[in-house]
Amino acid sequence: MKQVVLAADLGGTNLRMAAIDADGRILYRTRRATPRTENPREIVAIISGAARECLQNIKADVSAVAAAVPAIIDFKRGITLNLPNLPALNDFPLAAALEKELQLACRLENDANAAAIGESRFGAAQNYRNIIAVTLGTGVGGGIIIDRKILRGADGTAGEIGHICVEPFGAACGCGARGCVEQYASATALVRLAGELAEQFPASGLSKKPIPSSLEIYQAGVGGDALALEVFRRQGFYLGIALAGLINVLNPEIVVIGGGAAAGWDLFEPEMKKQIRERTYKQPFESVRIVRAQLGDDAGILGAAQIAFEVNP
Repeated sequence: MKQVVLAADLGGTNLRMAAIDADGRILYRTRRATPRTENPREIVAIISGAARECLQNIKADVSAVAAAVPAIIDFKRGITLNLPNLPALNDFPLAAALEKELQLACRLENDANAAAIGESRFGAAQNYRNIIAVTLGTGVGGGIIIDRKILRGADGTAGEIGHICVEPFGAACGCGARGCVEQYASATALVRLAGELAEQFPASGLSKKPIPSSLEIYQAGVGGDALALEVFRRQGFYLGIALAGLINVLNPEIVVIGGGAAAGWDLFEPEMKKQIRERTYKQPFESVRIVRAQLGDDAGILGAAQIAFEVNP
Protein backbone atom coordinates (compact mmCIF):
# COMPACT_ATOMS: atom_id res chain seq x y z
CA MET A 1 0.00 0.00 0.00
CA LYS A 2 1.40 3.40 -0.98
CA GLN A 3 2.33 5.91 1.65
CA VAL A 4 -0.26 8.67 2.09
CA VAL A 5 -0.17 11.95 3.98
CA LEU A 6 -2.62 14.70 4.81
CA ALA A 7 -1.90 18.22 3.62
CA ALA A 8 -3.67 21.43 4.57
CA ASP A 9 -3.49 24.87 2.97
CA LEU A 10 -4.87 27.38 5.46
CA GLY A 11 -5.85 30.77 4.09
CA GLY A 12 -7.59 33.77 5.56
CA THR A 13 -10.81 32.82 3.75
CA ASN A 14 -10.67 29.06 3.11
CA LEU A 15 -9.01 25.91 4.35
CA ARG A 16 -8.14 23.25 1.78
CA MET A 17 -7.34 19.74 3.00
CA ALA A 18 -6.39 16.66 1.01
CA ALA A 19 -5.08 13.12 1.29
CA ILE A 20 -2.16 12.80 -1.13
CA ASP A 21 0.09 9.92 -2.15
CA ALA A 22 3.81 10.04 -2.93
CA ASP A 23 3.12 10.51 -6.66
CA GLY A 24 1.17 13.70 -5.97
CA ARG A 25 -2.23 12.12 -6.59
CA ILE A 26 -5.00 13.70 -4.57
CA LEU A 27 -7.04 10.79 -3.23
CA TYR A 28 -9.63 12.89 -1.45
CA ARG A 29 -10.08 16.60 -0.87
CA THR A 30 -12.34 18.87 1.11
CA ARG A 31 -12.72 22.55 1.88
CA ARG A 32 -13.96 24.59 4.82
CA ALA A 33 -14.47 28.29 5.45
CA THR A 34 -11.76 29.62 7.76
CA PRO A 35 -13.52 30.89 10.89
CA ARG A 36 -13.29 34.55 11.80
CA THR A 37 -12.33 34.10 15.41
CA GLU A 38 -9.97 35.17 18.15
CA ASN A 39 -9.86 31.63 19.52
CA PRO A 40 -7.09 29.52 17.95
CA ARG A 41 -8.80 26.32 19.10
CA GLU A 42 -11.66 26.99 16.69
CA ILE A 43 -9.19 27.00 13.81
CA VAL A 44 -7.58 23.82 15.11
CA ALA A 45 -11.04 22.24 15.23
CA ILE A 46 -11.73 23.17 11.58
CA ILE A 47 -8.41 21.72 10.42
CA SER A 48 -8.90 18.57 12.50
CA GLY A 49 -12.45 18.09 11.23
CA ALA A 50 -11.33 18.36 7.62
CA ALA A 51 -8.49 15.91 8.31
CA ARG A 52 -10.89 13.37 9.83
CA GLU A 53 -13.17 13.67 6.81
CA CYS A 54 -10.22 12.78 4.59
CA LEU A 55 -9.28 9.83 6.82
CA GLN A 56 -12.82 8.49 6.70
CA ASN A 57 -12.91 8.57 2.91
CA ILE A 58 -9.67 6.84 1.99
CA LYS A 59 -8.42 3.31 2.44
CA ALA A 60 -4.80 3.90 3.34
CA ASP A 61 -2.50 4.27 6.31
CA VAL A 62 -1.68 7.95 6.81
CA SER A 63 1.80 8.66 8.13
CA ALA A 64 1.81 12.42 8.83
CA VAL A 65 0.09 15.75 8.32
CA ALA A 66 1.50 19.08 7.19
CA ALA A 67 -0.10 22.51 7.10
CA ALA A 68 0.80 25.43 4.85
CA VAL A 69 -0.02 28.63 6.71
CA PRO A 70 0.34 32.35 5.84
CA ALA A 71 2.78 32.91 8.65
CA ILE A 72 6.30 33.42 9.83
CA ILE A 73 7.08 30.09 11.48
CA ASP A 74 9.35 28.92 14.25
CA PHE A 75 10.14 25.61 12.56
CA LYS A 76 11.99 24.10 15.50
CA ARG A 77 9.07 24.53 17.89
CA GLY A 78 6.19 24.31 15.39
CA ILE A 79 4.84 27.73 16.35
CA THR A 80 3.09 30.20 14.03
CA LEU A 81 4.56 33.58 14.94
CA ASN A 82 2.95 36.25 12.81
CA LEU A 83 -0.25 35.95 10.75
CA PRO A 84 -1.66 39.33 9.63
CA ASN A 85 -4.79 37.66 8.20
CA LEU A 86 -5.23 35.10 11.00
CA PRO A 87 -4.09 36.86 14.17
CA ALA A 88 -5.75 34.22 16.37
CA LEU A 89 -2.78 31.97 15.55
CA ASN A 90 -0.08 34.48 16.46
CA ASP A 91 2.49 32.80 18.74
CA PHE A 92 0.47 29.58 18.78
CA PRO A 93 1.87 26.01 18.95
CA LEU A 94 -0.15 24.82 15.97
CA ALA A 95 1.93 21.71 15.24
CA ALA A 96 1.55 20.37 18.77
CA ALA A 97 -2.18 21.14 18.82
CA LEU A 98 -2.76 19.21 15.58
CA GLU A 99 -0.59 16.30 16.72
CA LYS A 100 -2.71 16.02 19.87
CA GLU A 101 -5.99 16.11 17.93
CA LEU A 102 -5.02 13.75 15.11
CA GLN A 103 -2.37 11.54 16.72
CA LEU A 104 -0.16 12.13 13.69
CA ALA A 105 3.24 13.77 13.37
CA CYS A 106 2.72 17.33 12.12
CA ARG A 107 4.94 19.80 10.26
CA LEU A 108 4.27 23.42 9.37
CA GLU A 109 5.33 25.37 6.29
CA ASN A 110 4.91 28.94 5.11
CA ASP A 111 2.22 28.97 2.41
CA ALA A 112 4.36 30.65 -0.24
CA ASN A 113 7.20 28.21 0.44
CA ALA A 114 4.73 25.34 0.10
CA ALA A 115 3.53 26.67 -3.26
CA ALA A 116 7.15 26.90 -4.42
CA ILE A 117 7.79 23.31 -3.36
CA GLY A 118 4.61 22.16 -5.10
CA GLU A 119 5.54 23.84 -8.38
CA SER A 120 9.08 22.45 -8.15
CA ARG A 121 7.87 18.91 -7.62
CA PHE A 122 4.77 18.69 -9.81
CA GLY A 123 4.32 21.96 -11.68
CA ALA A 124 6.05 24.51 -13.87
CA ALA A 125 9.46 24.17 -12.19
CA GLN A 126 9.94 20.41 -12.38
CA ASN A 127 13.54 19.35 -13.02
CA TYR A 128 14.99 22.73 -12.02
CA ARG A 129 17.38 23.15 -9.10
CA ASN A 130 17.28 26.93 -8.57
CA ILE A 131 13.83 28.47 -8.50
CA ILE A 132 12.11 31.69 -7.51
CA ALA A 133 8.36 31.34 -7.01
CA VAL A 134 6.09 34.36 -6.60
CA THR A 135 2.46 34.25 -5.53
CA LEU A 136 0.32 37.27 -6.45
CA GLY A 137 -2.83 37.34 -4.36
CA THR A 138 -4.22 39.64 -1.69
CA GLY A 139 -0.54 40.19 -0.94
CA VAL A 140 2.65 39.04 -2.61
CA GLY A 141 4.31 35.86 -1.35
CA GLY A 142 7.55 34.23 -2.35
CA GLY A 143 9.55 31.05 -2.06
CA ILE A 144 13.17 30.52 -3.07
CA ILE A 145 14.68 27.11 -3.80
CA ILE A 146 18.47 26.79 -4.09
CA ASP A 147 19.99 23.46 -5.15
CA ARG A 148 16.55 21.85 -4.64
CA LYS A 149 16.30 23.05 -1.02
CA ILE A 150 13.90 25.71 0.23
CA LEU A 151 15.79 28.78 1.46
CA ARG A 152 14.74 29.55 5.04
CA GLY A 153 17.49 31.85 6.26
CA ALA A 154 18.77 32.23 9.81
CA ASP A 155 15.33 32.67 11.39
CA GLY A 156 13.03 30.99 8.87
CA THR A 157 11.91 34.27 7.31
CA ALA A 158 13.74 34.10 3.96
CA GLY A 159 11.74 34.48 0.78
CA GLU A 160 9.61 37.50 1.75
CA ILE A 161 9.65 38.76 -1.81
CA GLY A 162 6.53 40.85 -1.27
CA HIS A 163 8.45 43.14 1.06
CA ILE A 164 11.25 44.10 -1.28
CA CYS A 165 11.21 47.90 -1.46
CA VAL A 166 10.58 49.18 -4.99
CA GLU A 167 9.43 52.73 -4.17
CA PRO A 168 11.27 54.17 -1.12
CA PHE A 169 8.70 56.90 -0.42
CA GLY A 170 5.74 54.90 -1.68
CA ALA A 171 2.57 53.47 -0.18
CA ALA A 172 2.58 52.29 3.43
CA CYS A 173 2.67 48.51 3.81
CA GLY A 174 1.15 46.32 6.49
CA CYS A 175 4.64 45.16 7.44
CA GLY A 176 5.42 48.67 8.71
CA ALA A 177 7.62 49.75 5.82
CA ARG A 178 6.81 51.78 2.71
CA GLY A 179 6.97 51.05 -0.97
CA CYS A 180 7.00 47.24 -0.80
CA VAL A 181 6.28 45.45 -4.07
CA GLU A 182 3.19 44.01 -2.35
CA GLN A 183 1.73 47.52 -2.51
CA TYR A 184 2.13 47.63 -6.30
CA ALA A 185 1.71 44.09 -7.62
CA SER A 186 -1.00 42.41 -5.51
CA ALA A 187 -4.74 42.27 -6.14
CA THR A 188 -5.21 44.82 -3.35
CA ALA A 189 -2.66 47.08 -5.01
CA LEU A 190 -4.51 46.98 -8.33
CA VAL A 191 -7.62 48.35 -6.64
CA ARG A 192 -5.68 51.12 -4.91
CA LEU A 193 -3.83 52.11 -8.07
CA ALA A 194 -7.07 52.25 -10.06
CA GLY A 195 -8.50 54.67 -7.50
CA GLU A 196 -5.39 56.84 -7.46
CA LEU A 197 -5.22 57.09 -11.26
CA ALA A 198 -8.93 57.47 -11.97
CA GLU A 199 -8.85 61.27 -12.41
CA GLN A 200 -6.24 60.93 -15.15
CA PHE A 201 -8.58 58.68 -17.16
CA PRO A 202 -12.05 60.31 -17.06
CA ALA A 203 -13.22 58.33 -20.10
CA SER A 204 -12.54 55.00 -18.39
CA GLY A 205 -15.53 52.98 -17.29
CA LEU A 206 -13.62 52.16 -14.11
CA SER A 207 -13.41 55.83 -13.12
CA LYS A 208 -17.20 55.84 -12.74
CA LYS A 209 -17.11 53.02 -10.16
CA PRO A 210 -16.57 53.99 -6.49
CA ILE A 211 -14.22 51.06 -5.81
CA PRO A 212 -13.76 48.62 -8.70
CA SER A 213 -12.75 45.08 -7.78
CA SER A 214 -9.56 43.50 -9.07
CA LEU A 215 -11.73 41.26 -11.27
CA GLU A 216 -13.47 44.30 -12.79
CA ILE A 217 -10.08 45.91 -13.42
CA TYR A 218 -8.90 42.75 -15.16
CA GLN A 219 -12.04 42.54 -17.30
CA ALA A 220 -11.66 46.20 -18.24
CA GLY A 221 -8.02 45.61 -19.16
CA VAL A 222 -8.94 42.71 -21.44
CA GLY A 223 -11.44 45.06 -23.07
CA GLY A 224 -8.76 47.68 -23.71
CA ASP A 225 -9.70 50.19 -20.99
CA ALA A 226 -6.86 52.73 -20.76
CA LEU A 227 -6.99 53.07 -16.97
CA ALA A 228 -6.90 49.32 -16.43
CA LEU A 229 -4.02 48.92 -18.87
CA GLU A 230 -2.02 51.56 -17.00
CA VAL A 231 -2.70 49.80 -13.70
CA PHE A 232 -1.36 46.53 -15.10
CA ARG A 233 1.60 48.30 -16.68
CA ARG A 234 2.53 49.61 -13.26
CA GLN A 235 2.08 46.17 -11.74
CA GLY A 236 4.54 44.83 -14.29
CA PHE A 237 6.91 47.75 -13.78
CA TYR A 238 7.29 47.25 -10.04
CA LEU A 239 7.24 43.46 -10.17
CA GLY A 240 9.97 43.61 -12.81
CA ILE A 241 12.15 45.82 -10.60
CA ALA A 242 11.87 43.35 -7.72
CA LEU A 243 12.53 40.29 -9.87
CA ALA A 244 15.49 41.91 -11.62
CA GLY A 245 17.23 42.35 -8.28
CA LEU A 246 16.53 38.76 -7.31
CA ILE A 247 17.77 37.44 -10.64
CA ASN A 248 21.02 39.41 -10.30
CA VAL A 249 21.58 38.14 -6.77
CA LEU A 250 20.41 34.52 -7.06
CA ASN A 251 20.86 33.65 -10.76
CA PRO A 252 17.83 31.29 -10.85
CA GLU A 253 17.07 28.94 -13.69
CA ILE A 254 13.35 29.72 -13.57
CA VAL A 255 10.92 32.24 -12.08
CA VAL A 256 7.39 30.92 -11.58
CA ILE A 257 4.53 33.38 -11.03
CA GLY A 258 1.16 32.22 -9.73
CA GLY A 259 -1.77 33.28 -7.57
CA GLY A 260 -5.10 34.86 -8.42
CA ALA A 261 -3.60 38.23 -9.41
CA ALA A 262 -1.43 36.47 -12.00
CA ALA A 263 -4.59 36.21 -14.12
CA GLY A 264 -3.54 39.52 -15.68
CA TRP A 265 -0.33 37.93 -17.00
CA ASP A 266 -0.88 39.02 -20.60
CA LEU A 267 -1.43 42.59 -19.41
CA PHE A 268 1.55 42.99 -17.06
CA GLU A 269 4.07 40.58 -18.59
CA PRO A 270 5.44 42.90 -21.32
CA GLU A 271 6.38 45.67 -18.87
CA MET A 272 7.63 43.18 -16.28
CA LYS A 273 10.00 41.54 -18.75
CA LYS A 274 11.08 44.93 -20.10
CA GLN A 275 12.17 46.02 -16.63
CA ILE A 276 13.91 42.71 -15.96
CA ARG A 277 15.77 42.93 -19.27
CA GLU A 278 16.89 46.51 -18.59
CA ARG A 279 17.97 45.88 -14.98
CA THR A 280 19.75 42.52 -15.03
CA TYR A 281 23.07 41.31 -16.31
CA LYS A 282 22.81 39.92 -19.82
CA GLN A 283 23.81 36.34 -19.02
CA PRO A 284 21.33 35.63 -16.19
CA PHE A 285 18.54 37.35 -18.12
CA GLU A 286 19.14 35.23 -21.19
CA SER A 287 19.33 31.99 -19.22
CA VAL A 288 16.37 32.43 -16.87
CA ARG A 289 12.85 31.29 -17.80
CA ILE A 290 9.96 33.41 -16.52
CA VAL A 291 6.70 31.46 -16.64
CA ARG A 292 3.23 31.18 -15.16
CA ALA A 293 2.59 28.62 -12.45
CA GLN A 294 0.70 25.46 -13.45
CA LEU A 295 -0.87 24.06 -10.29
CA GLY A 296 -3.29 26.81 -9.33
CA ASP A 297 -4.86 26.33 -5.90
CA ASP A 298 -3.27 22.88 -5.57
CA ALA A 299 0.31 24.21 -5.34
CA GLY A 300 0.10 24.77 -1.58
CA ILE A 301 -1.35 21.40 -0.62
CA LEU A 302 0.98 19.50 -2.94
CA GLY A 303 3.94 21.35 -1.46
CA ALA A 304 2.73 20.74 2.08
CA ALA A 305 2.41 17.06 1.26
CA GLN A 306 6.10 16.93 0.38
CA ILE A 307 6.90 18.40 3.80
CA ALA A 308 4.76 15.70 5.42
CA PHE A 309 6.59 12.96 3.52
CA GLU A 310 9.86 14.24 5.00
CA VAL A 311 8.65 13.13 8.43
CA ASN A 312 9.14 9.50 7.42
CA PRO A 313 11.23 9.63 4.22
